[in-house]
Amino acid sequence: MTVRNTAKRADNIKPARKPAIDGDVRAENARLRAELATAQQRIAELEQRTADALNRIDWALDSLHNHSPGE
Repeated sequence: MTVRNTAKRADNIKPARKPAIDGDVRAENARLRAELATAQQRIAELEQRTADALNRIDWALDSLHNHSPGE
């Protein structure tokens, strides 16, 4: 009876390949980085507007509290 060798030989196993970064992937990466930068800028602007609005509200509340009733 013939004995079958069922173990895989190392020379039959191909090494895993890293996916190549082609032009499409690089272009998508650049587009996403630009979109992220735009979004971060917009967030900074909105945070500044929020801070400005809160400062105006604080000023208005302080003005109301400091205003004496007879004036």
